[in-house]
Amino acid sequence: MYDNAGPQPGVPRPPSAAPDPFGNSFYGASSGFIRGGLGAYGERILGSGSEYVQSNIISRYFSDSQYYFQVNDQYVKNKLKVVLFPFLHRGHWTRISEPVGGRLSYKPPIYDINAPDLYIPFMAFGTYLVLAGLSLGLHGKFSPEALNWMFAKGLVGWFFQYCLLNVTLRILGSGEAPFLDMVAYAGYSFTGLSLAVFGRIFWSYAYYFLLPWTCLGMGIFLVKTLKRVLIAGYDSTRHHYLLLFIALAQFPLLIWLGNISLNWLF
Repeated sequence: MYDNAGPQPGVPRPPSAAPDPFGNSFYGASSGFIRGGLGAYGERILGSGSEYVQSNIISRYFSDSQYYFQVNDQYVKNKLKVVLFPFLHRGHWTRISEPVGGRLSYKPPIYDINAPDLYIPFMAFGTYLVLAGLSLGLHGKFSPEALNWMFAKGLVGWFFQYCLLNVTLRILGSGEAPFLDMVAYAGYSFTGLSLAVFGRIFWSYAYYFLLPWTCLGMGIFLVKTLKRVLIAGYDSTRHHYLLLFIALAQFPLLIWLGNISLNWLF
């Protein structure tokens, strides 16, 4: 009635597999090798990769970003005068250096009016967006999408100014300036631009006086900065033409940024 689960008589049982005395030891050795050797090798790779990022990418582009925010009220006032009225600046344009750790280093903006900072460019860019939104609102065109449009337009203009300065330095063969230095110099464009947009809100005709002034002042500021700070010691006809090109390029760029509309062109 019931199936017999026991061995049948006369039927040989298959031999059971004998335990391998070397299996566990080999498996333990191999797993130990994977955990120890490959794990250490992977940590070495990740460690060297993070060290490369810190020593090359971060140190090259974002080294000591706090340096660019060491400002005070006196520096901001004097720097705005230099940016907006560069032809009235009677002092020198070269940066002040000091020995630090056996090598020369530049003093921070709080001690040097010619040092680049990121406080003024960021504040000027934010002011530009606020004034652009106010101008759009007065004309009944304000919306979050319109403000996002102006934000993207401002970033494109900032990036174009940075590329213009960076390409000029490469053509002149004067080496590569620090990334944040170039970002700061390119961002000073929004100081005079904000002033022009502010004047346009209260009196439309003021814009047509302030904007050419801004373009001219920014052109002189960049030429003086490039000539005395970034390419000091270079003097040739080629350099003069490129500096003149940078000064003239401020007019179409700032006119385009100063046009507060939802059109990418004009």
